Amino acid sequence: MDTIVPFGIPLWAELAAVALGALQGALFAGAITDRRIDVLGTVLVGIGVALGGSLLRDILLGEPPVAIYGPWYVLVATVAALAGLSLQRLLARLDPVILSLDAVVIGLFGAIGTSKALALGVPAVPAVFVGAAAAVGGSVLRDVTLDLPVALLHVGSLYAVAAAAGAALLVALVALGVPVLGAAAAAVVLTTLVRLLAVRYGWRFPDQQALVVRRRPR
Repeated sequence: MDTIVPFGIPLWAELAAVALGALQGALFAGAITDRRIDVLGTVLVGIGVALGGSLLRDILLGEPPVAIYGPWYVLVATVAALAGLSLQRLLARLDPVILSLDAVVIGLFGAIGTSKALALGVPAVPAVFVGAAAAVGGSVLRDVTLDLPVALLHVGSLYAVAAAAGAALLVALVALGVPVLGAAAAAVVLTTLVRLLAVRYGWRFPDQQALVVRRRPR
């Protein structure tokens, strides 16, 4: 019986995802014009986006949260959120940047979450679920913090579909013997493309329709 060699997640990869998440979160908070958000609030939103996915992932896996026990996560998230705060004045149009970063971030966190689940011996289907949850955890925390409708539940966002597609691809490629880093890169690309194309072409599931019971005329 072959022995499965365990694999780990490079620290630089997770810190890169944390930095991009914090940057995106801060830009997102700063782009909201219909409410007043101070500097501290903007930075906290960025940190929430950066660390929310990894916290949810580790809770689901029953692992000590790396965002709490790792020495670099909060620091990197804070610095990146401050950078996002500074970039708001330099970027004339934030929407394309925010959307692109958002797509990449959910791809990165989805791939990292799925990889960690597989490394801990989680079966394929639950590993996909963990990856999808890790991908969308930061955005859900962001929307709840800002008192916004949760984007995950919006028609047309395809957050969960994009994240699950990338996670499923990673699981399939690893099962076929593809190196984890290569499989993770492919998963990030697929998630990012699905998310961006869904926005570009309006891909969506049909709206939830209330069931109307028609009464027969007497």
